[in-house]
Amino acid sequence: MKGVYIFLADGFEDIEALGTLDVLRRGGVEASLVSVSDEPFVVSSHRVAVGVDYTFEELLDSADLANASEEDVMIFPGGMPGSKTLASNKKLIELMKKHYAAGGTVAAICAAPGLVLSQLGGLDEHIMTCFDGFETGLTDAGAAFVPKAAYTSERIITGRSAGYCIPFGLEILRKLKGDEAAEKVRSAMLLPVCE
Repeated sequence: MKGVYIFLADGFEDIEALGTLDVLRRGGVEASLVSVSDEPFVVSSHRVAVGVDYTFEELLDSADLANASEEDVMIFPGGMPGSKTLASNKKLIELMKKHYAAGGTVAAICAAPGLVLSQLGGLDEHIMTCFDGFETGLTDAGAAFVPKAAYTSERIITGRSAGYCIPFGLEILRKLKGDEAAEKVRSAMLLPVCE
């Protein structure tokens, strides 16, 4: 699937979605918000209504689903029950698997790596992070868990929690635009280097 998309379900974690979107757009990436329902607004875990660029059906009707490269990214924020809703959406999981198999990148933060990305299967030799308590989904799928702010393992990018949404966004930006672009955004935000 061509493009960069952040998938939202009711109960998503506000800053994990919007902080990531902010970092990407600051870096010149035209990321879009997608509701996994047919509603044009999604309500966060802190009861903030957010308008999206596409509903899931609109995306399926308009996106190039046949092709993907490393610069095409599907992003999944955490939050409850948002992460569980994403993980239980069969069409979304199937799209993610096809996207990844075609050469696309996937990214998730907080609970979403353990609930959503773990469904990719075949995660042997990948190193990933997530919110404490959700690592079992990753390790059961073969990944090694590392308690870092954000981590890139080939075409899989993971973030640990809401407190690390900016480093997570910067990891995605680094994948898309390189170290210099990520450093420029980090510096402009006066963010200290985060390990």
